[in-house]
Amino acid sequence: MRRILLGVTGSIAAYKAAELVRLFIRNGDEVQVVMTPAACAFVQPLTFQTLSRNPVAVEQFAPPAAWKPEHISLADWADRVVVAPATANTLAKMRYGLADNLLTATLLATRAPVVVAPAMNTGMWESAVTQENLAALRARGVTVVEPGDGELACGVKGKGRMMEPEAIFAACGT
Repeated sequence: MRRILLGVTGSIAAYKAAELVRLFIRNGDEVQVVMTPAACAFVQPLTFQTLSRNPVAVEQFAPPAAWKPEHISLADWADRVVVAPATANTLAKMRYGLADNLLTATLLATRAPVVVAPAMNTGMWESAVTQENLAALRARGVTVVEPGDGELACGVKGKGRMMEPEAIFAACGT
């Protein structure tokens, strides 16, 4: 059994993360979910709480359930951290070590392998700065599950759709 920490960020693709939780649970993994406040605008924490069978963490400064600050306890608990969807904003924060929400603070503290599944508009995906951020993260050992091509929520056709949950699950190994 693996301990998977799933980070969900503020993207329309957040709904796909629910199926990713189901895949991990079916595999016998234990899953905890950390959502950014922006992610909560797309999917409610109750969805992930029900599917993961664990409380969902959102607020960086909520009183911790244990004596350890929550971002540290989550970072230490995880065997693997998966960020799906990973917005351009979160990828930039990861590159530069910004820790302004519970998820980014946890990512900064973890020693577990990290997998990201980007999701964004084609222009944002193709932006030189996004590609530089991804190259820096890859150089640090972060696994990037490239987005797919297709129609995006904004109506544009191109690369940027978060890869399907089954492909993200497969990229996490066994």
